[in-house]
Amino acid sequence: MTIQYLHGSGHVNLAYVYRVPTGNAANLPAVMFLGGFCSDMSGTKATYLEERCAARGQKFVRFDYSGHGESDGAFADGTIGSWARDAMDILDRVVTGKVVLVGSSMGGWIALRLLLARPDRVAGVVGIAAAPDFTKDIEALMTEAQKKSIAAEGFFEVPNDYGPEPYVFTRHLLEDGRAQCVLGNVHPLSVPLTLVQGKMDMDVPWKKALAIEGAFPGAATKVIFVEDGDHRLSRPEDLALIDREVMAVSGL
Repeated sequence: MTIQYLHGSGHVNLAYVYRVPTGNAANLPAVMFLGGFCSDMSGTKATYLEERCAARGQKFVRFDYSGHGESDGAFADGTIGSWARDAMDILDRVVTGKVVLVGSSMGGWIALRLLLARPDRVAGVVGIAAAPDFTKDIEALMTEAQKKSIAAEGFFEVPNDYGPEPYVFTRHLLEDGRAQCVLGNVHPLSVPLTLVQGKMDMDVPWKKALAIEGAFPGAATKVIFVEDGDHRLSRPEDLALIDREVMAVSGL
């Protein structure tokens, strides 16, 4: 599909791919994929779900946050709040009708922020190793060397197991993250929330899914543990499970 660009409210061009509905699926909610920290919209889960939605004629959109992938901007300038604003721009100005938000890792946090901000637009949420409030977790685990680096340089780096470039955590990312946290309150839900979480995830502890379940209670809130699943959850069987849950939340 052709990449299009939206001039976002953050004054950068946001890259996105939007697949329109076809046939009897026109009445289904759109599926909107939200990627993770340092990830982009060309990842395995995003493109797999696009293919599955295309096969059944369901609307689908994937996009890159500012400073990610094909979008403009510098990664180090981004925060959870600014990336949530990017996602809001796509939701408000690209997608029509109800949406199922599918958030991977950090995208799960941003999906929950969108759910709270636009409850009338959201038909449901599927979290994949969802990582709300992860900046708070990072702050709690910072070493003395990392604290000194933040104080002196405004950032620190950690190795990235998924790519050649290290993860960069800036002072303003951590400070903004405190204001974006969602797990400190209870948010009763009237829409489905499904959390797919690997028990062998070394990046997001499996207990995080239980914390989300407690903060977002609802009759259709559920956690699905993949006993041998890691953080990626990108094996064929993982992808098939995710798509089944997307279909269920979509009302199929």
